Amino acid sequence: MSNKRDAVFPAERHALYERHRYSPAIRSNGFLFVSGQVGSRMDGSPEPDLKDQVRRTFANLDAILAEAGCSFADVVDTTIFMVDPHTRFETLWEVAADYWGEAPYPTVTAMGVTWLAGFDFEIKVIARLPD
Repeated sequence: MSNKRDAVFPAERHALYERHRYSPAIRSNGFLFVSGQVGSRMDGSPEPDLKDQVRRTFANLDAILAEAGCSFADVVDTTIFMVDPHTRFETLWEVAADYWGEAPYPTVTAMGVTWLAGFDFEIKVIARLPD
């Protein structure tokens, strides 16, 4: 029995994943498990504007989903992390709605955290792989 992981990497950003030693996503048993994505630019730095950071987060997520042949419509579960949610939630959720799609929506767990390595928003998802 092999324990080799079936990793999915977007077309770019390999150096970022190699530097931090994680896979952006793993295919397993018909699902795609995507690591938490943040609004990082190609050099790994955060987008300074909150709305731009959320947009970049979804662009980074979409690149991974696309590489696996998925889209956000295939996402069944989401976990959202945000710094300072009582002042940022409305702004974050307003921008995220542009990417969320139509009902039925995926499940969501949202939580406030005190640290995201210089970022304000992170999302991790589980998506159903196409047949």
